[in-house]
Amino acid sequence: MAGVDLPLVNQPAVNPEWVDDVLLGGPGDAVCVRLDRPVDRDGLRGEVAERAAQLRAAGLVAGGTVALRLPPSLAYIGFLFAAWRIGAQVSLLDHRLTQHEVDGALDRVAAQVVVEAAETTGHRLCGYAEVVARVSAREGGRPAGTPHALVQFSSGSTGASKVIARTAEDLVAELARYDRLPEFPKAGERVVLLSSIVHVLGLVGGLLNAMHTGAELVFPRRLTAEGILAAVAESDLPTTIIGVPFHAELLTALPDPAPLPQLRRMIVAGELVRPSVPTRFRERFGVPLGTMYGMTEVGMIATDLDGSRWPSVEPAHGLRLRVSAGELWIAMADSPYLGAQDPSRFVDGWLCTKDAAELDDLLTILGRLDSQVSIGGLKVDLTEVEQTISGLDSVREAVVLHDAGIQAYVSLTDGAEVEQVTAALTATLAPFKRPRRLVVLPALPRTATGKVVRSAAALVAAENARAATTERENQR
Repeated sequence: MAGVDLPLVNQPAVNPEWVDDVLLGGPGDAVCVRLDRPVDRDGLRGEVAERAAQLRAAGLVAGGTVALRLPPSLAYIGFLFAAWRIGAQVSLLDHRLTQHEVDGALDRVAAQVVVEAAETTGHRLCGYAEVVARVSAREGGRPAGTPHALVQFSSGSTGASKVIARTAEDLVAELARYDRLPEFPKAGERVVLLSSIVHVLGLVGGLLNAMHTGAELVFPRRLTAEGILAAVAESDLPTTIIGVPFHAELLTALPDPAPLPQLRRMIVAGELVRPSVPTRFRERFGVPLGTMYGMTEVGMIATDLDGSRWPSVEPAHGLRLRVSAGELWIAMADSPYLGAQDPSRFVDGWLCTKDAAELDDLLTILGRLDSQVSIGGLKVDLTEVEQTISGLDSVREAVVLHDAGIQAYVSLTDGAEVEQVTAALTATLAPFKRPRRLVVLPALPRTATGKVVRSAAALVAAENARAATTERENQR
């Protein structure tokens, strides 16, 4: 795939001073991160310096580009802050992506240096890992073409996803929006972080905001319900849990959790919360389930941190929002997208969110209007999944829908077996993107004009008809 075609600039991608001023300041002996052990600010500064030396040895300089593909770890934090201190542009890649997806993403951003795990230790349900990192120069990489500090992918991968970039000034402005939220964790408090630090809530609302305010950031030893509550119980400091709605449902499933007087609230974002969950959470723990609305392009947009406005949220200070034809738009000075983009997404200084919404004093999000869905808080573009399946040699045609999970309806080429499809998807799609159900039909239903039918009801009817035919044949 071609890299992002942008003019080169002879300047750092990011002013490195903001890292020290906004993120790494504070008393040296203050604990800022807990993974397998507590790390104070002096320890973190030392980690950043060590990682910066590794990046420079690989050839990274101010204005350079680096792709970071590591699980949650002290190494991840160290490399991220080190690259920004050097003045480089950092692209974040989810460590759960397949190599096929990573290769495509690297082609798109043309990173000069890649940081990935050579070795990892830690249980798969652990909230962090011990990492031995490999830092390597990448042939064909290019320096930054814009002064952006951060590059992310809207669905965490390649294909139909968008390449989104944010400047250091934009990240600092989002942190200022968090500063205006009295309920959000500050110095003297703790954050138990469940959200991915590759994605916007975990990265900015979790990692960067904790470093900025002096709150203690905790990664649980186990991402089970019992493990999450054990992380809360390890200290008497006021504690907030940050995650996705799936985590809230996991915790509310516990029949009789022990009292946790230090728990102040849980905050979730990434997808709509089911109506019964906020009430159940308060009944179980005696504290609110706060909700947030945001997107990769902007960060935090609106909040309801005390649960008093649910299902609505209050727009953050300083953002301008409007609803046009039932769709939410957000004012932005510049387009957040790099490279080729859908011209309908950013028009005359307004970003189209593709979310259905209602807006008066409060904002109510009604659901997505495009093909992106959220699976456990991770963004998945159904078009990308469908294109990947359709591109397999064993598949003639495919339709991908989301109905209580990702569902794929396919017809196979002559002689192909469904096992070939599942094996190919294991190699090309991350686990959270793979269809929960893969239904094979002789042919997909079509309209009178020859277009493949995308109605879930019509596809289920075709599946049932196929099953009935198979049953009759077996009874002969």
